This record gives sequence, structure tokens and C-alpha cells, in this order.
Amino acid sequence: MPKFLIIIFFAFAIFSCSKKDKIAKPIPTTESEAIQVYQEALDAIKDGQYLIASEKFDQSESLLPQTSWAAKSALMSSYCLYTLNYYDEATLNLKRFIKIYPADKNVDYAHYLIAIIYYEQILDEEKDLDPLIKSKKEIETFLKKYPDTDYAMDLRFKLDLILNQMAAKEISIARYYINNDKWIPAIKRLKVVVEEYDNTIFIEEALYRLVETYYRIGLVDEAQAAAAMLGYNYNSSEWYERSYAILNTSYKPLKVEKDDDEKKLVNRIKKIFSINDWEKKN
Repeated sequence: MPKFLIIIFFAFAIFSCSKKDKIAKPIPTTESEAIQVYQEALDAIKDGQYLIASEKFDQSESLLPQTSWAAKSALMSSYCLYTLNYYDEATLNLKRFIKIYPADKNVDYAHYLIAIIYYEQILDEEKDLDPLIKSKKEIETFLKKYPDTDYAMDLRFKLDLILNQMAAKEISIARYYINNDKWIPAIKRLKVVVEEYDNTIFIEEALYRLVETYYRIGLVDEAQAAAAMLGYNYNSSEWYERSYAILNTSYKPLKVEKDDDEKKLVNRIKKIFSINDWEKKN
């Protein structure tokens, strides 16, 4: 995946150290050794040896604990582990960094990288919601603490995708229940979309499905209320037209076909939730 912000941070870290590390005046042996080890770690990164670099950064941190050098080394070690896709180790290191160096100027980057790690693990999971939930929580925490940082825009976009994924999961399950005449469980899932994911691309379909399901079990007032909400907010939607058809006596269930815009966005969202079963049956 493009790692634009991550690479910028990494490049800045190397550049900012390249001149400051070469101090002309005499310095204590421990600091001199720490700087030397730090430089060896940077050289290892340039050679693509990220594991060696991570170990060198850990060594550099231990030589000068509770200093700016230590904080910088700890964060760079975490970055190296992340680059190797050692997600668990990187996350532990980053959480440790946040705990030990809470006032460091790069603590926002540590929070950002944790969110990115959870987000990237979604790609490796097809039906496990845990990475989604963790990523969502970390992103929301970040946006509350650091809403005006350079990282915030990227995370807002990712949060939108996550919310769409979670809504897609609820819709997929609701479709399954509807297909099997399980009306009450379907309604519960659809109401989750309406109440928690109302800014996603699935809100219109969720309202339509509520109209359909309420009507099927004889709750006409509830069906009309859902249709009214759909009509008020999305009166030019195909889903509203279908809802109108439901409330007429000639109604027959219609095949659901997602429009091109929905297809494009869902394709961009990682393929965690399969809806092929629904589409084959309808």
C-alpha cells in the first residue's frame, strides 16, 4: 500500500539525524557510543536490513535511557518492525513508546502507526472483525487527540472505509436472514445500520430492507415510517422507488442490483464480507 505519510516521517527522521549526529565537540563516551550505534542502524536501513536496524535502535535506546536519543531510537525500532510486517512486536513497541515518552513530539506518529498496523491487518482477515474494531477505536482516539495533524486526513478516509465495511457486514447478515424468512433478526441487523452507520453507502438499502421486512410481517405503520425516512432523505433513490412499490398491493420482491458507484466503493473496501450468496439467490 502507499505509505506516503509514513515514508515522509521516516525520511525526515534520517535527514534530521544526519547532521546533528556529527557533533564536533567532545561528548561523553556513552553518548558517543549511542550515536555510533544509531548511525549503524540508519546504515542498516539503507541496506534493507530492517531487523538488524531494529536491534541497533534498541541498543541505542538502552545506552541513553530517558533522553531524546532514546525516544528517537525507540520509535525508529518500531518503524523497522512495522516495515517487516512484525505487527504484534511493532504494536507492543509503540505502546511502550507512548507510555515511556508521552511528551515526545512524535507521540502522535506512534498513535498513527498503531492505527495503520490494525488497518493493514484487515487485508489478511476475511471474516474476523477484530482488526476492524481495533483500527476503528484507535483511529477515533487519534482524531479526538490530534484532529489537526497531517495524519488526520488519511485516518478520516480510512475510518470511512471501515464504517462502510462494518455496515456491509450487517447488511450481508440481514440479507441472509431475509432470504431465510428470519424477519426479527434481520430487523435487528438493519436497525444497526440505520442507527450506527447512517453515513455509509448502505443506509438507503437498510431503510428499504426495513420497509420490506416490516411489510412482510404485517407492521405496516413501521414500514411506512421507514419509507418516509427514506423518501425524506433520499427521494431520488432507486431504493425509495422500490419502497413505494412495496406499499402498493401489487408489490413483488425485486432483485437487488448495486449501482456502479456502490460497486466501485465496495471494491475499494477490502474484501472481508462476501455477498455472493445473496446475489446468486436473488
